[in-house]
Amino acid sequence: MRIAKITATTVTTAALALGLAACGGSSEPAKTSESAAPAASASETGPKFAGKTLSVWRLGNSNPAAQKYMDELNAEFKKQTGADVKLEWIPWPQVADKFAAAATGAGPDVTEIGNDQVPMWQSQDALTPITDIAREGDRAQIPENLYGYETVDGEIYGIPWGAGARAVLYRKDWFKELKIEVPQTWDELVAAAKKIQEKKGNGVDGFAFNGGSDANHLLAAFAWSEGGEYAVKEGDKWVGKLTEPAFAKGFETYTGLVTGGLSSKANLTNDTTHIRTRFANNKVAMYLTAAWDLPGIEVDSKGKLKGDKLGFFPLPAKTGGVAPSFFGGNDIALWGGTKEPDLGKEYLKLATSKTWADRYAMEGGLLPVYPDTLVKMNEDPAQGPFAQAFAKAKAFPADPNWAEADATKAVLQNAARAVIEGKKDATTALADANKELEEILNQ
Repeated sequence: MRIAKITATTVTTAALALGLAACGGSSEPAKTSESAAPAASASETGPKFAGKTLSVWRLGNSNPAAQKYMDELNAEFKKQTGADVKLEWIPWPQVADKFAAAATGAGPDVTEIGNDQVPMWQSQDALTPITDIAREGDRAQIPENLYGYETVDGEIYGIPWGAGARAVLYRKDWFKELKIEVPQTWDELVAAAKKIQEKKGNGVDGFAFNGGSDANHLLAAFAWSEGGEYAVKEGDKWVGKLTEPAFAKGFETYTGLVTGGLSSKANLTNDTTHIRTRFANNKVAMYLTAAWDLPGIEVDSKGKLKGDKLGFFPLPAKTGGVAPSFFGGNDIALWGGTKEPDLGKEYLKLATSKTWADRYAMEGGLLPVYPDTLVKMNEDPAQGPFAQAFAKAKAFPADPNWAEADATKAVLQNAARAVIEGKKDATTALADANKELEEILNQ
């Protein structure tokens, strides 16, 4: 595997860039959005691409709002270029296998991609450089440091489409019924969870443990709030920090969700998708996620859970204040094996223009990457908790092999499971995980 060297721009600084933007960025909005370009531009490109078809992958399951957005985006694309779009939705549990297969065979022309996945797939030659369009037009307004994951050896391989932060989704109707105030501290959250379990039954998770594919989003919030880190780069080598006291404290809080009875041991391997389904069926009171789960909850609950029955609040840190959120987000990228690079770049330019990127984020439960739109989030009761969490956002190790440690090998998930099931004590589990993490990151 060819390992690429990540540029010195750090994702921690990238998170700060958006955090500062949320408090009042200095970037000036564009005078004219690319998506509102003169019709002459469309007429010039239209004949060139008429009759062609571009294949596009979107990640996750479709929902009415997302499908409507894509239908309208693709209609505008055809209007401007004359080309059709073949859209395919890739469910999250299938993304890794689908990408792996496409890296050695037939893939899409354009794909949505998690920002932290860019270094890994770039190292597999699965992405095409798009440096020439990444900073032109409206995209010049996107904070440069948001390209930390996307920039490898001076080339840009993905354009930020929407930023992600997570907060606690809770049953607002249950809180009202049981006269529970929104938790401001970790102790208050634990007390609320226990009260709900007492009143709603033992089968309900007061605060759901996430031990599945996206488990590190929850574990990281606990570890980072204690001052812990997964690994740091020392020279050319990654050095694991899982055995240090700060990370160990966060790990203890994480596993304590199950050992302390807030979450059922029977649901040890659930990821957010499974937790969402249980939440929709009255089996979970609180869990860490984002607004993109709301449409699915409405569907899974057959319309019973929506609107004023649900709410979000920032995850309280055990040490006080708001716990840091993972600096996540989705990019849009050009696949390495595309036969239509010019047409694909036209799609990327349209999708990441301010009008369409703002819609993608706002309608999809993400935070916008354009500073003047993001600054409004603090004023929004629904989005405010995410803006607060994102102001302290951090990121996982920016290494092509992080995905292997996180998803493929599930290093921390296995460590937590071993502790919860009584197979290892925490000290041994974290020492073993630290060794494995270093081996993976330093391949």
